[in-house]
Amino acid sequence: MRILKSLGAWVVVVSFWIVLFSGSAILSAQSVASGTVDGTVLDPTGKAVKGAAVEIQNPITGYRQTTTTDDEGSFRLSNLPFNNYHIDVTQQGFAVAKQDVNIRSVVPSAVKIALTLAGSQSSVTVEAESADLLETVPVAHIDVDISTLDKLPALSPASGLSDAIILSSPGVVADSNGFFHPLGDHAQTSFSIDGQPVSDQQSKAFSTQLPVNAVQSMEIIAGTPNAEYGDKTSLVVNATTRSGLGQTRPAFSFVTEYGSFGTVSEAITAAAGSKKFGYFGAVNGVSSGRFLDTPEFDPHHDKGNSQNIFNRIDYNPGSRDSIHLNFFVAENFFQIPNSNDQPDQDQKQKVRTINFAPGYQHTFGPSALLTVNPFYRQDHVTFYSGDPTSDSPVTLSQFRTLANYGTKADISYSNGMHSVKVGMQVMRTHLNETFGLGITDPFFNAVCVNAAGDPLALPNVVDPTKCAAAGAGITANPDLQPGLIPLDLTRTAGSLFNYAGTGNIDQFSGYIQDLMTYRAFTLNAGLRIDRYSGITKDTAYEPRIGISYIFHSTGTVLRAGYARTMETPYNENLLLSSATGNAGLTDVFGANSDQPLKPGRRNQYNVGLQQAFGRYLQFDGEYFWKFTDDAYDFDVILSTPVTFPISWSKSKLDGASFRVSTTNIHGFQAYTTIGHTRARYFGPETGGLLFNSPVDLSVFRIDHDQAFQQTTTFRYQPHKNGVYGSLTWRFDSGLVGGVGSPDELLGLSAAEQAAVGAFCGGTVATVTNPITSCSDPNFGAKRLRIPAEGTEDDDHNQPRIASRHVFDASIGTDNLIHHGEHTRVTARFTVMNLTNRDALYNFQSTFSGTHFLTPRTYTGSIGFVF
Repeated sequence: MRILKSLGAWVVVVSFWIVLFSGSAILSAQSVASGTVDGTVLDPTGKAVKGAAVEIQNPITGYRQTTTTDDEGSFRLSNLPFNNYHIDVTQQGFAVAKQDVNIRSVVPSAVKIALTLAGSQSSVTVEAESADLLETVPVAHIDVDISTLDKLPALSPASGLSDAIILSSPGVVADSNGFFHPLGDHAQTSFSIDGQPVSDQQSKAFSTQLPVNAVQSMEIIAGTPNAEYGDKTSLVVNATTRSGLGQTRPAFSFVTEYGSFGTVSEAITAAAGSKKFGYFGAVNGVSSGRFLDTPEFDPHHDKGNSQNIFNRIDYNPGSRDSIHLNFFVAENFFQIPNSNDQPDQDQKQKVRTINFAPGYQHTFGPSALLTVNPFYRQDHVTFYSGDPTSDSPVTLSQFRTLANYGTKADISYSNGMHSVKVGMQVMRTHLNETFGLGITDPFFNAVCVNAAGDPLALPNVVDPTKCAAAGAGITANPDLQPGLIPLDLTRTAGSLFNYAGTGNIDQFSGYIQDLMTYRAFTLNAGLRIDRYSGITKDTAYEPRIGISYIFHSTGTVLRAGYARTMETPYNENLLLSSATGNAGLTDVFGANSDQPLKPGRRNQYNVGLQQAFGRYLQFDGEYFWKFTDDAYDFDVILSTPVTFPISWSKSKLDGASFRVSTTNIHGFQAYTTIGHTRARYFGPETGGLLFNSPVDLSVFRIDHDQAFQQTTTFRYQPHKNGVYGSLTWRFDSGLVGGVGSPDELLGLSAAEQAAVGAFCGGTVATVTNPITSCSDPNFGAKRLRIPAEGTEDDDHNQPRIASRHVFDASIGTDNLIHHGEHTRVTARFTVMNLTNRDALYNFQSTFSGTHFLTPRTYTGSIGFVF
């Protein structure tokens, strides 16, 4: 029993037995993120109706699934995302029957539908009603189906899942390279993929992500998180993947695409199955000359490629048991784009992922369900440095692995007004990090400056007290970081900094929650306990509660919620980031604390409103407040994808998000998302490698603060599988960051001034001709909002990226050429950034570097569906 004293041993032992048990049961389509309807169709005499067509659909998301009844009049609809649904049953000689069902639990919902004879009642036209547009759960969330995902534009290669979240969720602000800021946070996003928890970063610079064509639907939770969710809960993405279960006729699709910057992609999907067995597979590949968002408007040294394979196998060995297996492998390999100040740099990064996640479910009677999900996921990240003489201002190298393995298991019980879930999660994260850094620019951390304050090379001077002896007017650099002098390869005895470390983070969580419905009230109450044991150790008790009330007469739902959460540190480069203080490296990298990173605490409050306007329009609004001790962020080494987690003393976030959605109105559908976020952070900072810009401000607005963001999407497709057109309009008021004053603008290099569009009267800066002085009152930068001299304030008048409007448009058809009943050809043409707006995501940010939005991009695709 001594081995069980280690939480890591618990992970290994529990995972082994569960995988063994799952394997012995054989492999079901039922995801723990979705529900099931078990139904029976009867005629007026109570006899079973064989061969009746059953369709379930949601009027907002567009989700649809069909099946037919068997000899006993029974049917099963599985893998249903949590939502409200219509069920329509048709059979020759009978009137159309319809029934509503609300899926909120993994416990199967039993329905019994009685048909009436044709002519015994008036004909029924099935349309959404006001009540069908409302969800009474006390948690703000957005539901997105593949019918929407399939037609959203892709903002950048290999980041389709992130792009779908950005374009459909209010309060989610786009950042570069498929990254996004969820409701004022940096990256506090957790994914639940068929029940597998994934809280590590999913943007392409950190890892690889699930391809969009493998996703059936997503529930994007932005409100008070349920007790079953932990780690990073500002946004929870509950994803259900596609299944071949019930696909009695095999289906196959192939899509090839070509676009600007030499972008070529191919996507293949295949599905087949029966009522007991299902297989779904997706294979994707993309190559592009603009793989990452660049520090210049035109890409330099920016080729990259990505490929992935996703497989899902489902098997129902009996009426009570279900098994599924997800297997995913992927790779991103890309160049690090150069700026005009780094024309010969040759740095690259490779990211490889393997993910294996079986799952088992067993039904105990009509009311209880056991779910067990073991999982294993590993990322390998290698950063390749180029020739140190060409790398500027630093040369870097990195190799790290991040492996998560463990088990999540729970029992769900539904009876009457209660829907209870009791569960646990045990997980180990193994970290392995190696890192190298050396300074290659003699002016980056110059020891001495001349009388004008300009840095001097002086390779033999390593002691600032010796500057005066080097010549008249020469003094010590007031901004010198003394700890970096030994790492300066341009100086005497300078050498590379090398780090290597391994470590484990063990986490155990237990939770209980109950979704209770009584008349017009819905109450969601839960408690979560988290134990975190890694570089630091901590235990947290986290109550969660939400309540909603529906006014049926007006079609209104009011809701409110509170959550106490433990916010865990980011795992990417966590060891070295914590070692900057813990191992005595504070003097080297300029960190402001000698403590390792530890879990934070958050109190979150939400209030919201959902309103239906007739049967065509839904409004959903939410206001949130989040108060965090030990709030997390990243610092970035210059414009590279090499990042290090840091924490701040505390943060105060608040904001509002809104979404207005229509149902499908004769082929027309639209939605608008609106967000406003204030992100105030308080120093000092802990951890990271902030050697180029240490931050110890008492209070400031961080880069993910954005005053206003909106996305509006219109789509018109009058006939199923016919011609369609869509238009997306995005507006961003601009993230915090940039240049703090006009004088600071004059101090930028020529390439930097050209990047921000600096101007003095009619003179515009170029990469060869900077603006060194300006007396014209018309002085500024078109891509930045710069505070007037002497007015910059880190909390109330910050520099910002300039606001921008961006439009994307596409036209296509799901049935260009029709060959028989099931074979068709699809086509699509898309223009991203229709007006070719040149704009920045960020500039010289300590946290995000410098990146441009994608210029106007054309993409054409053709596909074959069998």
